[in-house]
Amino acid sequence: MLTANEFFGYEPDAKYKTSVAYFSMEFAIDQSLKIYSGGLGFLSGSHLRSAYQLKQNLLGIGILWKYGYYDQVRDRNALMKTELIEKNYTFLQDTGIIFTVAVHDAPVHVKAYLLRPDTFGTAPLFLLSTDIAENDELSRSITHCLYDPNESTRIAQTIVLGIGGAKLLDILGLAPDIYHMNEGHSVSLNFYLLSKYKSLEEVKKRVVFTTHTPEMAGNEAHSYDLLKQMSFFYHLQEAEVKSMLGLYGDQFNYTLAALKFSGRANGVSKLHGGVARHMWGNNPGICEITSITNAQNKAYWKDAALEAAISSNDDGAIIARKKEMKHDLFKVVADQCGKLFDENILTIVWARRFAGYKRADLIMDDWGRFISLLNHADYPVQLIWAGKPYPEDMEAIGQFNQIITRAKPLARCAVLTGYELALSALLKKGSDVWLNNPRLYHEASGTSGMTAAMNGSINLSMPDGWVPEFARDRENCFLIQPGLDSLSDVEKDLHENKNLMDALENDVLPMYYNNPVQWLTILKKAAMDVVPAFESGRMADEYYTKIYSPNI
Repeated sequence: MLTANEFFGYEPDAKYKTSVAYFSMEFAIDQSLKIYSGGLGFLSGSHLRSAYQLKQNLLGIGILWKYGYYDQVRDRNALMKTELIEKNYTFLQDTGIIFTVAVHDAPVHVKAYLLRPDTFGTAPLFLLSTDIAENDELSRSITHCLYDPNESTRIAQTIVLGIGGAKLLDILGLAPDIYHMNEGHSVSLNFYLLSKYKSLEEVKKRVVFTTHTPEMAGNEAHSYDLLKQMSFFYHLQEAEVKSMLGLYGDQFNYTLAALKFSGRANGVSKLHGGVARHMWGNNPGICEITSITNAQNKAYWKDAALEAAISSNDDGAIIARKKEMKHDLFKVVADQCGKLFDENILTIVWARRFAGYKRADLIMDDWGRFISLLNHADYPVQLIWAGKPYPEDMEAIGQFNQIITRAKPLARCAVLTGYELALSALLKKGSDVWLNNPRLYHEASGTSGMTAAMNGSINLSMPDGWVPEFARDRENCFLIQPGLDSLSDVEKDLHENKNLMDALENDVLPMYYNNPVQWLTILKKAAMDVVPAFESGRMADEYYTKIYSPNI
């Protein structure tokens, strides 16, 4: 049996001696390990990297997705489509551990793999799979697709993560001081812990929770009847669960249950912490909700040459390196879209998970003004979009393909597919402006702008999520002024499209082309301001001091 010394490979720093098991449905660790969909995975991946760099006593629990999220490819008309392609990894260690978890009152065999710390420079990560010979085809399919659209399969996935992950820790002989639920997917682990520790108060001493979304769609809920049939509650009856948690009605909400099982919880930005308290605060029995702002790992995302140029205040070297990075990105544009972009033209990138509230096409809302922007003789612009919609979100896929169709005849517009870690890095390094225009109060944190700023791409953003903690308009970024809260969504889109275009035409473009010294001053200021405040070493340390510490 593996020992902690064997799978850690390092002695945890005494400052971080509290032992933590970090449960997450997805981890974005490396381009080669495709077990993530978007921001939640990017966050958890950076957390594990910084935990390793700080030598924290933390390990990850996740799932080995056979087909990943999906592969984003193109059909014969160059529109996006989803493909499920089997993934195989020789760099994961087979632990030899196989155990069973009850799903629908039947035993499902679960195999544990280990991503060792020295493979990619992360805290140890255990990945669970049901795709083994001991299971029938239905049980094998549980860990096939991240966020499977079938409701019963989705519930089974959360059982494997929560109850399965907790059982694995027992098999390994580990009794973590803290079980950290990164989002509510692993909430079933609490029912397993109840069977061990016999009371809700004992569970609350050991469990903490991070909520990541103010979008109700992201706060998963299922009927009690179905969850009971699926063995979600471990050995408890439905009436016992309702009475213990005070969660009555027909639906069991993962987030609300997690808040009642946890001793401490946090939102992922100061703004989101307030939003989360407003969303959930009137429910009796929930724990305190504080905030720890998300962050990203600089060592992973940075470009070393650009960092050196910024640190030495060498403007010539900054300009030269940015052109080289734009050239690298533009090779992908040419390959995918048959368009030759110019390194001397200001390039705007919108790239992140595709969801309606993120408004990928806001810049296009006034089409005439958009075309005029592209064709401006003195201030030309190039635009690139990228991102993955949820594979069953036909509206988001339709929006993505509509942007492809509208951009196709425009020589300075491109839409890229295959948005994963590698393409994300190219886009952040090869852009001049990082566009972020969600509906206000809908973005819990967002982290892509952090890594953009680390790589010399200036944020043009709505003041949502992490941005208000960072932004100094026209000093380290450009802000899009939000419409009044009293306006309808349609009216806000009109106002915020106008404010976005005004910012581009009046501030961003004239400065880029007419005042490069001021532009570089903002670029350098952003790079200095984003670290350490939005570097994941700060975040990983803050979890220990604010959430994990037994002395809080």
